[in-house]
Amino acid sequence: MECLRSEFKNPWDIEKNEAGTVRTKVFYCDPYVSNQKARIEKNHEYIRYVIPKGRSMYRYTQEDINLMASHINSTARDSLNGATPFDLAELLIDKKIPLLTGQHKVSPDNVMLKPVLIERSVKEREANNGK
Repeated sequence: MECLRSEFKNPWDIEKNEAGTVRTKVFYCDPYVSNQKARIEKNHEYIRYVIPKGRSMYRYTQEDINLMASHINSTARDSLNGATPFDLAELLIDKKIPLLTGQHKVSPDNVMLKPVLIERSVKEREANNGK
C-alpha cells in the first residue's frame, strides 16, 4: 500500500481558498517516471535557498513569491546552455506573460537567492501591522 503525504491527500484544499475560489492547479507526475520532474527539481532547490525548509510559507504574499520567482527565473542554467528561463521564454512565449504573472527579469548582478530577498518585506509588513 502506497503511503501518501498529507499535502497530497486533499489537493482541493491547495487549489481553492476558503471561499472556494480557484487559486492554483495541482498536477502530478506519473509514478516511477522521474524524467517528468527533473527540470522542476532545480527550481525547488532555488526556492529552498530563499525559503529554508521548515519555514512556514503563510508569511509570504503573492508579491514576495513573484519576486522570488523573478530572481529564480533570472538565474542562468547549465541545462539551458547558460541562458536563463526568461531568455528561453522570450523566444517561446508572448512577452506579456511574465508581466501578467507578476514577474520581471533581474539583472545577473542583482540576482539574489537568499532569505533576505523576501524577509525584508515580511518584516516591514509585520512592523506596519503592529502599529
